[in-house]
Amino acid sequence: MKSSLTRRYRFAASHRLHTTKLSEAENKRVYGKCSNPYGHGHNYVLEVTMTGPVDSETGMIANLGDLDPFVQREVIEPFDQKFLNEEVVEFRAEVATTENVAREIFRRLKSFPLARLERVRIEETSKNSFEIEDELDEVRELEEPGKHE
Repeated sequence: MKSSLTRRYRFAASHRLHTTKLSEAENKRVYGKCSNPYGHGHNYVLEVTMTGPVDSETGMIANLGDLDPFVQREVIEPFDQKFLNEEVVEFRAEVATTENVAREIFRRLKSFPLARLERVRIEETSKNSFEIEDELDEVRELEEPGKHE
C-alpha cells in the first residue's frame, strides 16, 4: 500500500522571463510582458508530496516537525522575497520559468532523508500551475525485461 503526504507552503518572489540566447525582440515575442526588464512577482503556492511507509510507532509518513524546517531552509528562505534571476544562483544562467523553478525546488528537496519526494507542484497564478514528479517509476519501467526491444 502506497501512502503519501502533501504539505502546502507559500512564498513570494519576482522573476523576469528572459534569456541572453535570444535578442530583445525575440524575448519579447516568446515571453511577452513577462520579459519586462523590471521583472514581475507572484505569490506562489508550493505543494510538496512525500511518500513512504507509515511508521508503526508514530503513524506518520514523515514528521512535519522534520519536513517543515527542511523546506524552510532549502526553499522558503532562499526564494521568498527574492528576485530569482539575480538572487538564486541557478537562475543566473537558466530562465526562471516556473517550470524551472519547480525543477530546482525538486532538486533541493529530494535529499529529505525521512521520506521519498514524489512530487512538487507550484501554483503561480489561479490559471497556471506546474508539476514535477519523481521519475523513478518511469526509469523502473524502462529497465524491466522486454522493454528494450
